[in-house]
Amino acid sequence: MKIKTLLFLISIIINIDLYSLNFNMNGTSAEDCKEMDSINVQKCKEKLSVFREYYKQKDYLTAYNSWSWVFKNCPSLSINTFKNGPKIIKEKIKVDKENKSAYIDTLLTVFDKRIKCFGSRGYVLGLKGYELLAVDKSRAEEAYGYLQESINLDQNNSSVQAVYGYMRSIVILEKAGKKTKLDVIEGYAKVSEIIDYNITNQTKTAKNFIKFSEKIEDLFTPYANCDDLVQLFSAKFDTKSDDIDFLRKISNLLKAKKCMDSELFFNISLKLYELDPSSSSANLMANMCISKRNFSSAITYSKEAIDLENDDFKKADYYLTLADSYRYSGAYTSARSAIYNALKIRNNWGKAYISLGNIYVAGSKECAGDDFQRKTVYWVAVDAFQQALSDPESKKNAAKQINTYSKYFPTIKECFFYDLSPKSEYSVGCWINKKTIIRTSD
Repeated sequence: MKIKTLLFLISIIINIDLYSLNFNMNGTSAEDCKEMDSINVQKCKEKLSVFREYYKQKDYLTAYNSWSWVFKNCPSLSINTFKNGPKIIKEKIKVDKENKSAYIDTLLTVFDKRIKCFGSRGYVLGLKGYELLAVDKSRAEEAYGYLQESINLDQNNSSVQAVYGYMRSIVILEKAGKKTKLDVIEGYAKVSEIIDYNITNQTKTAKNFIKFSEKIEDLFTPYANCDDLVQLFSAKFDTKSDDIDFLRKISNLLKAKKCMDSELFFNISLKLYELDPSSSSANLMANMCISKRNFSSAITYSKEAIDLENDDFKKADYYLTLADSYRYSGAYTSARSAIYNALKIRNNWGKAYISLGNIYVAGSKECAGDDFQRKTVYWVAVDAFQQALSDPESKKNAAKQINTYSKYFPTIKECFFYDLSPKSEYSVGCWINKKTIIRTSD
């Protein structure tokens, strides 16, 4: 009986503490943040120092009491109170599951209070939605609201957490019957633009976007069937054929998912070019012509896109389209020249080196001579793929290509027949005219 009474009292104390945190949060204003700093400043600093020390030692449970005191009494003393708070509270949730709901409410008040004391509403709302999903998926609809507002506020400056959380919340809601497949696809199109912007412009968070882009692709994969994409957007195309923003989003999505041989992609590309004969629409026309195997027109449109574009990063991308146009037409030397132009703009660009390797592979059959001489071209192709390994964005694809084409290297026996030794230098002739190192497939 005494044990039950003790447990009951402990429960009351915990809930009072949690209620106190929430009450302090909801009942204060930006002015309160400033005033609280002057209340027993020395004690505030001592408590802050205590919880920070425990936090650095990853002893989050012990840090909780001193952290909660700082949060209630002097929240604006340090931004670390808000940066460290979620980790501390989530640790409490793990060990005190009975009070999970109350702790989650406290977690959310931390983000609300951070906005009041330190601003950055868009960024903090992204963290709020992301963390809410992490601790309670049943509140995905609420999290979606925070994440949507975060992205609408920050646009291309959105955090990785906001972008990933936004996509994850839509998928969770679709599985619960509260969102449609179209919602998921449109959500993916939205976050893809943000991801591409950060990676292309090599922002401070580009590496994190590269890392999380794979997770987002995994979320979207079940919805990425070309037939479904075409069916969903074909119905909307008739009513939104003059909406340039809509057309651009869908064309980018169809291109990303390699649905460029569809009639829808053809119609969107043509309409965009008619409505807005810009560098981007010319590049779309080039891709459309490639899918239609009209390579001479693809070359013409690619050159137009390059001439019209002033942004170097986009111009580099259009050079890759030009390289593809030349490669498919069999003009391998011109294709390689287009890649070199792209690399002048974006040094060490992995995507360009992947394209270069593919050009060598495609052009291997053009080299005169026997089967052995054609196999030597794969040495040069793999050299290009290896250069792509240094770019995090293309590292995975480069490793896959290296593994694939290394199998086509000549054997030790073949090299011996031609009096060649592994690891020696070798010059590949014909249109390639490159020096490389001898390697074998066995």
